[in-house]
Amino acid sequence: MARHNKTILITMSRTPIIAANWKMNIGPAEAKEFLAAFKNEITCECKAVDKVIVPPFITIPAVMEVLNGCTCVGVGAQDVSDRDNGAFTGEISTTMLNELGCKYVVLGHSERRQYHGETNAYINKKIKKALAAGIIPIYCIGETLEQREGGQLETVLKSQVVEGLEGLTAEEVAGLVIAYEPVWAIGTGKTASAADAQDAHAFIRGVIAATFGQDAADKVRLQYGGSVKPGNAAELMSQPDIDGALVGGAALKADSFAAIIKAAV
Repeated sequence: MARHNKTILITMSRTPIIAANWKMNIGPAEAKEFLAAFKNEITCECKAVDKVIVPPFITIPAVMEVLNGCTCVGVGAQDVSDRDNGAFTGEISTTMLNELGCKYVVLGHSERRQYHGETNAYINKKIKKALAAGIIPIYCIGETLEQREGGQLETVLKSQVVEGLEGLTAEEVAGLVIAYEPVWAIGTGKTASAADAQDAHAFIRGVIAATFGQDAADKVRLQYGGSVKPGNAAELMSQPDIDGALVGGAALKADSFAAIIKAAV
């Protein structure tokens, strides 16, 4: 992949955002234990970082109960329907997420793409539905190992950005969170090098600049995801175009997730 070393002049104005994607882990009772320990780990300096917990749907009310209106930790959902309320068995609407108080929603995760056949066009509908409801999408993109080794990395990322965000305004794009997660690094213990991750993020920011304008590119926050842990978080987030992390396995323990947050301060 070609190097993308463009200097971003206002990097410091983008508040880092660290999100814990619990996936299909941590039920209501365990979530209360996690948050009790997590509150003890987080100190005042961590206010400079946006912190997000993304539990399973069934766990969201328990998390909200423990947070009890606390604004220092945001809560997100792992998916949302592109439909309004109605006869859609198993789906969750933006109306329901708003009633729970969710501020974020993860969309386009590679596991949704792989196991549920979600396409860029379908995810685009969900992104628009979330934005219309005032919920911030955390839009996941990333390539498979086969695509990377086949020289398709930039093609894949460009199509995911352009098609997934089609029809959005520059202002809407500026307010998004985009999580770059190389599929081959999710849950495998393998992590892109800091330099490779930076190159991918710089490329993504360049595509956004070309499609939606430089102001949107300067403002949109780009996370890295894929086996992020306390030992590599600081190096990854020291890169100029990496504005945080979407954390999986390492976010299932309060001390581990807190350590990653502290690495972003």
